[in-house]
Amino acid sequence: MVDGFLVINKPAGISSHDVVNQVRRILCTKKVGHTGTLDPFATGVLPIAVGEGTKAIQFLDEGIKRYEAVIRMGLSTDTLDITGTVLQELNTAEISREKLLNVMAALTGEIEQLPPMFSAIKHAGQPLYKLARKGIEVERQLRKVNIQGFELLEFENPFATVRVTCSRGTYIRTLADDLGLKLGCGACLTELRRTMSGSFLLENAITIEQLAAYAEEGDILKQLFTIAAAVSHLKEILLENKELERLKNGIPPLERLAEMPTGIFRLMHQGKLISVAEKSPESGVILKRVFNN
Repeated sequence: MVDGFLVINKPAGISSHDVVNQVRRILCTKKVGHTGTLDPFATGVLPIAVGEGTKAIQFLDEGIKRYEAVIRMGLSTDTLDITGTVLQELNTAEISREKLLNVMAALTGEIEQLPPMFSAIKHAGQPLYKLARKGIEVERQLRKVNIQGFELLEFENPFATVRVTCSRGTYIRTLADDLGLKLGCGACLTELRRTMSGSFLLENAITIEQLAAYAEEGDILKQLFTIAAAVSHLKEILLENKELERLKNGIPPLERLAEMPTGIFRLMHQGKLISVAEKSPESGVILKRVFNN
């Protein structure tokens, strides 16, 4: 059994769930899940949890993400990207590099976004994109997001290639749409690639084809992030042998944790992640997850 995380370089044209299904077939296991959904037309970093790694998804630190995108100014669509139906097309001759940079600066920092209808957010138990496909639009709540960086990499009117560093939950399609609204000409995405999701980077990513080749050669482990490495941002407690035995019976190291502040901890033994525990004023110490090693 393979346990840990893979970083897949998702190709365009398939969903994140399609990638999960392909990984399941290649590794011959059902215990596969993904974090941070990418739109079908988007490419790049898609972290995939395998085996015991699926238990650790909730503890990952993916608060910061980075994208590179191509924005087509002067074109508005119902999906806010090039795959949708064109709603309006306007001239962009008056859009200068300076004007573009000024608007990008105005969209940097903490801003509010309205989640797009074509998204996986649920309304009354149904994903918004299913309602959108039926021509139904529902009221959504504005969300605060943090755009830490909004850089212009290339500008050739009406196209702008940008790099966005942002908080989790940011919609780059919405950012492109907001840019177009402020410019007065509309805009949509034509390309989107995620280059970073927390500690998972594009330079560490492999394609589905490469994964299949590594699996055939029996070389998967070299491409795998261990569960301990994936949650290395958590405070660490090294278990003694007697504490390990107690933990196997569901007893956390209460004396050790009593000395620690509140928070979430990874409990380690001989380089392996044994459990994730949480200490809080409300519930005391609880074992959130115990991993099979």
